Amino acid sequence: MRLIDYFPASSISIRPSAGSWQQAIDFSMEPLLKHRCINETYIQSIKYSTINNGPYYILAPGVAMPHARPECGALKTGLSLTLLNTPVEFGHANEPVSLLIGLSAADSTSHIDAIQALSELLCEEENLSELLSAKSEQQLADILARA
Repeated sequence: MRLIDYFPASSISIRPSAGSWQQAIDFSMEPLLKHRCINETYIQSIKYSTINNGPYYILAPGVAMPHARPECGALKTGLSLTLLNTPVEFGHANEPVSLLIGLSAADSTSHIDAIQALSELLCEEENLSELLSAKSEQQLADILARA
């Protein structure tokens, strides 16, 4: 499976901004909820865990991968990508985040290939800056399709 195949239809979006980190999580999880990859409990688990443990899912400056444990409401494996034109703060010590990659993993192994492909893509500084400066959802999809 290619990286782009983990993204259900309409799961790649660009938003002007989020009013809070909670709303950024909602934007990121909305397509996964719509495609029944997760349930509402999954989203609440991410928010609860963020409040209690901090944003453990920030991967790199400007990039976060919000997720929770499979038993918290993941129904099937899927990814979403949300680019915020105005970055959102996740707390005082954290970088503001522009790119959110929502992850739903139905079990502890089904998402490993997707994470590996995503890691390879994000390791390339050029790919990361292309994602962060994309102007359209199609541009974002094209970058993901190259991985």
